[in-house]
Amino acid sequence: MTWNLDPHPELKAPEGPVCLVVMDGVGIAPPHPANAWHLADTPFLDELMDGPVVGALAAHGKAVGMPSDADMGNSEVGHNALGAGRVFDQGAKLVANAIADGSLFEGDAWRWVMEPCQGSGTLHLIGLWSDGNVHSHVDHAMALLDRALSEGASRVRLHLLLDGRDVGETSALDYVGPLEDRIDDLRAAGRDVAVASAGGRMTITMDRYEADWEMVSRGWRHHVLGEGRAFESVSAAIMRLRDELPGVIDQNLPGFVIDQGQGPVGTIEDGDSVVFFNFRGDRAIELSRAFETPAGADFPFDRQRVPSVRFAGMMQYDGDLRLPERFLVTPPAIDRTVGEYLARSGKRQVAVSETQKFGHVTYFFNGNRSGAFDEALESYVEIPSDNVDFSEAPAMKAQEIVDATLSEIDRFSPDFVRVNIANGDMVGHTGVLSSAIEAMRVTDRAVERLVQGVLSRDGICVILADHGNCEEMAERDKQTGELKPGNSPEGYKPATSHTLNPVPCIIVGAGAGERYVLNPEVTHPGLANVTATCLALLGMQPPEDYLPSLVVARA
Repeated sequence: MTWNLDPHPELKAPEGPVCLVVMDGVGIAPPHPANAWHLADTPFLDELMDGPVVGALAAHGKAVGMPSDADMGNSEVGHNALGAGRVFDQGAKLVANAIADGSLFEGDAWRWVMEPCQGSGTLHLIGLWSDGNVHSHVDHAMALLDRALSEGASRVRLHLLLDGRDVGETSALDYVGPLEDRIDDLRAAGRDVAVASAGGRMTITMDRYEADWEMVSRGWRHHVLGEGRAFESVSAAIMRLRDELPGVIDQNLPGFVIDQGQGPVGTIEDGDSVVFFNFRGDRAIELSRAFETPAGADFPFDRQRVPSVRFAGMMQYDGDLRLPERFLVTPPAIDRTVGEYLARSGKRQVAVSETQKFGHVTYFFNGNRSGAFDEALESYVEIPSDNVDFSEAPAMKAQEIVDATLSEIDRFSPDFVRVNIANGDMVGHTGVLSSAIEAMRVTDRAVERLVQGVLSRDGICVILADHGNCEEMAERDKQTGELKPGNSPEGYKPATSHTLNPVPCIIVGAGAGERYVLNPEVTHPGLANVTATCLALLGMQPPEDYLPSLVVARA
């Protein structure tokens, strides 16, 4: 194959950069009392939505490689699609297929993990306990449990990370209850199965991008060392903690261990096996490092004791770092991303975001690859996120991101820029509508300043989102579609998850609507069409197998 991209036959590159602006978590929905975008003061975005080159993109389900169109999108698969220009089967679908056809259980990693558990070793299953299908799925974990028992596992312990972010904010008992019933049946049949520890996903274990290692440290103490507040069962813990912390949502529940009178039921010891059953990588990397970094080596927190275990991830979370070394399902092999094409074509690139989304505009955008393709041609700028509750700081680092982007354009003279403004998603996940409204106001001002800066430098902006979130800040009744009443200040039950809504796509600069228009042949546009669009706007002919550009030259 050749990495050379021919000049576009009709479109020429602008004098300035093409800038891809991702408003993370901002979808399109009709006006309603819990639509933060609709309720916010966003005059600039409102004006842009009336522009000549504006569309809506599918950002969920099969359009981003998920198993079905009932599956919400997420930042990982969204940025994979934006970088790859094609749709690859993603983690949820790959894992479901590997379980269904049995290939997961026939693989070397599964046999390696199971070997000590058929003797004296304990099998520990750690992961997010919901059916959100963004980081994990309870069905996958139950399939591992059932297969392990059928293959003679002598002892199984589960360590649950409670969700309330990709599913209903207080739905934990809906997932924990059936598990506890199942464990009761197994124990009655003489099987040694129990939940050993648990806690909210934003309190323990699932940190990302090294934003808060103390989260991982707390998880390590609960899962591995068996330290922490003790309860008789997970459901009892959830109910007690909700009584003690009025208004707490599942993702923020403190961590705890299970002790039924004889000490913690499931510490992790030498000779055990551990499977992290999350398939998505960003929030699985740090705990994987904690298990795979040798005892005595420098580490971001004091692990106190590092058991000698057989550790495997559901997937390999970082292919460049080979982390973890063993994994049950092969990740998608995303190749020939736009970042690599541009680097090999001698084009200069800049990527900017704050910590919470920095890996999305770098690692995920580059096809799950760490580092630059050509450091001389690429500049990656991370703005450190504050370690705070984003409902209390909805401005996040939006304006700092704009400052850094414009400064880097002037310093580095890039051809292509990609920026993630995280407010809509990170504040949307808190479930606080008033904060999400402010987050959208801040996003509007940041996008305005960024677009004006890029256009004044003779560039083009492609403005979109990777999935929806803040446009649906209340849960809906599945039968009627009405907003559920609840205890939010507005009287609704807060929603904290992504959505199935389409996302906006707005293109401005260099004669939008005059020199180029929306491509009438793209009848079902999705995020993966954006990649060829950016190349076309850069005056380059996209690879033949990329999904077609959203724009064509005006006749």
